[in-house]
Amino acid sequence: MNDYNKNHKQNRFYSESIEYIDYKDVKLLQKYLTGVGKIEPRKRTGASMKHQRILAQALKRARHLALLPFVVR
Repeated sequence: MNDYNKNHKQNRFYSESIEYIDYKDVKLLQKYLTGVGKIEPRKRTGASMKHQRILAQALKRARHLALLPFVVR
């Protein structure tokens, strides 16, 4: 096993065959927020660029509809 595979995180969306990230799925979306409410970066989540963009859009929609907070105190 080379160094890349040791440090590389698995993309959860590919491994679980998730086609669409639903903005109403608050439990899933909360896993991709930091303690202060920021969106986790790709390096930490292990998501591909495509899935990270879709995830960020879903998080922003959920915030706009008040399903998730913008800031956590």
